[in-house]
Amino acid sequence: MSMGFGGRLLFDRVTLHIKAGERACLVGRNGEGKSTLLNIIRNAIVPDEGEIYRQPGLRISYLPQEIPSNLTGTVLEISAADRKKEPGTAASTGSSAADEETWRQQAFIEKILTQLKLDPGLRFENLSAGLKRRVLLGRALIGSPEILLLDEPTNHMDIESIDLIEAILLKFAGTLIFVTHDRCLVEKIATRIIEIDIAKITSWSCDYKTYLTRKAALMDAEEEYHHQFDKKLAIEEAWIRKGIRARRTRDEGRVRALLKMREERQNRRARPGLAQMELQEAGRTGKLVIKASGISFGYDKKSILKDFSVTVMRGDRVGIIGPNGTGKTTLLGLLLKNIEPDQGSVRLGVNLKISYFDQTREQLDEEKSVCDNVANGSDFVMVNGRRRHIIGYLKDFLFPPDRARSPLKTLSGGERNRLLLARLFTRPSNLLIMDEPTNDLDIQTLELLEELLYKYSGTLILVSHDRAFLNNAVTSTLVYEENGKFTEYIGGYDDWLRQKKPAVIPVKNSVKDREKKKSASMPEKNGPGKNKLGYMEKRELAALPQQIEAMEKEQTDLFKKMSATDFYKTDRQIVAQIKARHEELESLLEAAYARWEDLESRDTR
Repeated sequence: MSMGFGGRLLFDRVTLHIKAGERACLVGRNGEGKSTLLNIIRNAIVPDEGEIYRQPGLRISYLPQEIPSNLTGTVLEISAADRKKEPGTAASTGSSAADEETWRQQAFIEKILTQLKLDPGLRFENLSAGLKRRVLLGRALIGSPEILLLDEPTNHMDIESIDLIEAILLKFAGTLIFVTHDRCLVEKIATRIIEIDIAKITSWSCDYKTYLTRKAALMDAEEEYHHQFDKKLAIEEAWIRKGIRARRTRDEGRVRALLKMREERQNRRARPGLAQMELQEAGRTGKLVIKASGISFGYDKKSILKDFSVTVMRGDRVGIIGPNGTGKTTLLGLLLKNIEPDQGSVRLGVNLKISYFDQTREQLDEEKSVCDNVANGSDFVMVNGRRRHIIGYLKDFLFPPDRARSPLKTLSGGERNRLLLARLFTRPSNLLIMDEPTNDLDIQTLELLEELLYKYSGTLILVSHDRAFLNNAVTSTLVYEENGKFTEYIGGYDDWLRQKKPAVIPVKNSVKDREKKKSASMPEKNGPGKNKLGYMEKRELAALPQQIEAMEKEQTDLFKKMSATDFYKTDRQIVAQIKARHEELESLLEAAYARWEDLESRDTR
């Protein structure tokens, strides 16, 4: 199969087979053709060359990346629309003998909507973008597809919704082919990775982590091959230029080989480079960046924030987590003093240079070109003290010259996000505010952005639903709990999950508390049927309280280290070792307490 678009070759004589029951994730840079491939599979686009075979009667459902703007009706009406149009269904035949089938279909529709936690009576047009995508996913599932195609299914969804979608997709019995930038979703769902790169398709029958390992090894081998090839080609080119009797019969084979090498080198397509982003950093702020004291805010009789306090110090990296509509963006406005709180106060530090990544992209002008949105009509921008031509600067963000001069309205969602980053990074900052920066970015650009933020010495406040991005970018999180309350936790997303669970064992005074509890409730031990303790077991019982106290003290010390604001700025290997030891101590303590109770229950002293 071959396919081109706008003068560019997306697929060059590729072959792809999809097996029943696979969960395949399409990966590749923005613009490589992932969405196009989904549309080819569902027969919405016909390739320029080649054949597509589909089993007769194959049912395919599709969730598009963009939400259709013309859909109106209730959640139930939108969800069941495709089902009712299917030939042979009770709704389409109108037969009175199909009442039982109608009831069965209705029960199936209600089951799907219940699983997705959707109210069937709500108006679709009044829902948030995340809920609309959930409704469209419901419509795709209600079609009982054998192949389910999903294009960025978690876009605009909060973490709670993403967890829900993951659980549903893991139970889906058909074939799943999906595109996503959510690395956690890929790791949990995919059983096969299909990579689109330089107009070629490569299949990896493994999970995502294994794919990354194998891909890295392959790229290293490819780079070494190209290095050796170019080295040999240079030698042969030098030989032919010196004219060493190349026309003799015995050298004709070498000449033919050289011509073949030239052709191979000419046909080698250059691998697109990664974005080369760099942040401009302003002078240092004071030690205090933001201090909020007892702030509350609400509107339309709805409380958004209640009695919230937080202190952000220079160099902190703070993530904000919460469901859609809980006021995360409002919280940013309050912390930056763009919104006045109803109660409490906010104090900003000195010498702040703030750069703000706007979730709604209001800072971009649809009528201007890509260049003008960054350079405001100038041919040059200043980046870290260097004067750079705007075309060269935009190349670092993967905009070729023709794309750099095109109108903003022609850009895709991922390109718009990259452009906003390009604009943002021309401005020196020491406080970087990012509101959902990961939407529509490909995984390679996400990883580069993470590395960039890791090197950034200023202060970062980040709103995101991308769990992997939060884990890699922040050192503490503000998490919406309930009723306008945000609670601060140390670490990223996974650390929050661990900390929010109730502790297995209370840390303070746990041995003494258990001794008191046992003495008050323990039955008489001299009754019949007791297994008396041996000599070694008595020694073990005598030593256990001291051992437990020692482990609890170590656990407390480790928790203090993990709670320090600079803990996650230390070496990652040390962080991982401390976390692992903390988890190990919980298991050891639980086993020690169980053993202690068993020995005490058999002690007849």
